[in-house]
Amino acid sequence: MGPLSAWFEYLQDAAQRSILFWDVMRQRGNQYREHMSENAPHVLSFTPELLIDGRGLERPVNYALVRIVPPKGATIDETRRPFVIVDPRAGHGPGIGGFKADSEIGVALKAGHPCYFIGFLPDPMPGQTIEDIARAEAIFLEHVISLHPDADGKPCVIGNCQAGWAVIMLAALRPELFGTIIIAGSPLSYWQGVHGKYPMRYSGGLLGGSWLTALASDLGNGKFDGAWLVQNFENQNPANTLWTKPYNLYSKIDTEAPRYLGFELWWGGHVNVNAEEIQFIVDELFVGNNLAAGRITTSDGTAIDLRSIRSPIVVLCSKGDNITPPQQALDWILDLYDSVDEIRSFGQTIVYSVHETIGHLGIFVSAGVARKEHGEFSQNIDLIDALPPGLYEATFEPKTAEIAGADYISGDWVMRCEARTLDDIRALGGNDAADERRFATAANVSEVNLALYRTFLQPAVRAMVTEPFAEQLRQFHPLRLQYQFFSDQNPLMAFIGKMAEGVKENRSPASDDNPFVKLQEHASRQIVAGLEAWRTTAENWAERTFLTVYGLPVLQSAVGIDPADDGPFRRAAKTALHRKVIQSRIDELKAHIDTGGVRECLARGLLYVGMERGRADERGFAAIRRMRSIGDGQSRLTLTEFETLIREQFLMLLIDQQATLEAIPHLLPSDPALRRKALASLQDIVTASGALSGGALARWERIVDLFEVEPDTLGRRAIRKPSEKPRLVSEG
Repeated sequence: MGPLSAWFEYLQDAAQRSILFWDVMRQRGNQYREHMSENAPHVLSFTPELLIDGRGLERPVNYALVRIVPPKGATIDETRRPFVIVDPRAGHGPGIGGFKADSEIGVALKAGHPCYFIGFLPDPMPGQTIEDIARAEAIFLEHVISLHPDADGKPCVIGNCQAGWAVIMLAALRPELFGTIIIAGSPLSYWQGVHGKYPMRYSGGLLGGSWLTALASDLGNGKFDGAWLVQNFENQNPANTLWTKPYNLYSKIDTEAPRYLGFELWWGGHVNVNAEEIQFIVDELFVGNNLAAGRITTSDGTAIDLRSIRSPIVVLCSKGDNITPPQQALDWILDLYDSVDEIRSFGQTIVYSVHETIGHLGIFVSAGVARKEHGEFSQNIDLIDALPPGLYEATFEPKTAEIAGADYISGDWVMRCEARTLDDIRALGGNDAADERRFATAANVSEVNLALYRTFLQPAVRAMVTEPFAEQLRQFHPLRLQYQFFSDQNPLMAFIGKMAEGVKENRSPASDDNPFVKLQEHASRQIVAGLEAWRTTAENWAERTFLTVYGLPVLQSAVGIDPADDGPFRRAAKTALHRKVIQSRIDELKAHIDTGGVRECLARGLLYVGMERGRADERGFAAIRRMRSIGDGQSRLTLTEFETLIREQFLMLLIDQQATLEAIPHLLPSDPALRRKALASLQDIVTASGALSGGALARWERIVDLFEVEPDTLGRRAIRKPSEKPRLVSEG
């Protein structure tokens, strides 16, 4: 093809693409108008059945609980714990947790769990507060629990983004309502990050604190427009907002439209927040960073202490997330605890998973993450519940034909929980003392500016703003205008649809080897590089400004921060009461070391061997399940009873390992045949995951001795192959 022919081919293709592009924009605008006209707009791809409308509660809220109707072909086991997905109310409408088949809802249904969803309407109820929402969600969970009296455990609750901290707060207040808690992309330690990255944490300080939040709420006549939150997300990635997203649609116009329109249905579904709600969020969480420090109290004076949570907490985060980086998702652990032993003393189990590249939305939207991380957690939620107290990192290994114990693996990945220490969290990076002083200074400056605004400006603003004026401001928000302007409401767009029909009938795309197409791609990359350079420059400027201004000793002193204070700032206080409770619990466990039977002995043997390896995976747990039915003619343990058994035996080993092990021969039945049967069961469990070696092997040998069965009958020789050195497997 000659240059002239290539040029004309490219021009024709570009003209057709342009018409089709603007037709998609027209469809997007029409879709937006239709979506926002619905009574309860959402983007769930599953059928919801309304159970409780929060507007009818004693303290009405705009939230609702729905049951997800299982799609055709789905097999739900009513004895499995229900899953409850709570969607984020951060400017967008509800439904992203069930946006498509490969979603949090989708993988939970696939794993056979009953599934529920907590969503919301576009406008809050008058006077609605964050505490009111927490009370409503507690009522929702109580109802879900009542619907599943025979379930293996309490509901597994997933909180995405902003819903994560809301779920965590409720779990601290009502721990008895929760099974495992999964928080995805949720910021809990708002000041944290590393220099050169994640500039969003500087926003509060650069804007002078939360007074602008109060102003925006007053201009909305008591409502904060969620479109501003969406705008803030878009500002974090100007290259994607201004070029990559529209260009991706333009360059793939023949195939990309359905995916683009599906996402825009959610992205453009803006919702409002009450002034009281957003002010609480900004003051207490974003700027104040008070959650992990236990400095938030309810209206009745109850302090929200995250150490009160008794359910396992799973944290999903990513290094590619510039909205909620790993430090903000995980450093609350450092705010609360001084060591892993302290985590154990509170009986808490914390599991985290750090993705290397996925962005913020991808943590709870990406089909790949849904199939891998969410899918594995859904299928192996019982494993998380049965983990001994401590800190773990979840890792994922692809399933292969050669992998040991393949029959125990239900999905395409092997989930393994590796024991970690607080140093592993610190290794991700975080603030030093000087940074902490800067953020504490910004928080105090925010309080001063907010007080000045409320004293001198707020009365005048509120007097001038009426509801019609506030509604006009919302409609004229730039994000809303772009949908409205390119819809059929604009007469100038009327001819686009007809032109697009003609283009589709005569579509003639340029060939891939057209030199002008390649030039276009090169130009696109240059535009992205330019916008990225702009973003980097702006972020560097913002960081330097924040660090310089709030690092000034004179400003720090003026707002009550000692420039020589090395902190710690916003750390949770330690209480004498907790120490007394711990000592009482230790004494109780010591008194029960000589109590139990076969199940207790099996648990001790399993944990003793596993502690050397410092990890557990789904293959071991699949084998462990059979322990629940092993005993001296006893009935099968419920999952909750089994979890209690594992936790208590683990703590006994930590308190007095020698006495706990030496009690095993006295707790086992005297009949050698029963002992051999029990040891054979334990052998099946420890051989599920792969070969033991070193210290783990030595520990197994000790357990065989404690069971006091003849080696010729079972013992050491029976579990080795001839001519093989001692080699056993799995920690469970």
